[in-house]
Amino acid sequence: MTATEFTPFASLVGGALIGLAAVLLMLLHGRIAGVSGILGRLLPPYAGRSVSEDLALVAGLILAPIVYHVATGGAVTQTVSQNWPLMLAAGLFVGLGTALSRGCTSGHGVCGLARLSIRSLVATAVFMATAFATVYAVRHLVGG
Repeated sequence: MTATEFTPFASLVGGALIGLAAVLLMLLHGRIAGVSGILGRLLPPYAGRSVSEDLALVAGLILAPIVYHVATGGAVTQTVSQNWPLMLAAGLFVGLGTALSRGCTSGHGVCGLARLSIRSLVATAVFMATAFATVYAVRHLVGG
């Protein structure tokens, strides 16, 4: 297994951009930048509301790596497991966690913590503890 690359500048800039986007969405539209909620609002019933803003955000998520590549010439790399049963189980667990906590890492971790929400603090602590345990298990117990 290869070591994880340490990228403090890129991480700082990325985090600042995520925070700026969350603040602008709240300031300009009064909405939380929770990706699971935004994706959920793209599903029917629409109840007379416009989905254009939600589509724009999802389009931005999809187009961002392409814009990065065009702007820098650098490759965008992402490692995804080829183990389909594992990916299916992981997706189901993420979906279940999102439903149980009534939000995702962006909604709770970025927006909820900024609003000093106790529910978001608990949800984020659970997300992070689970992530730490998963990384430890994959790197030290399973992946050897």
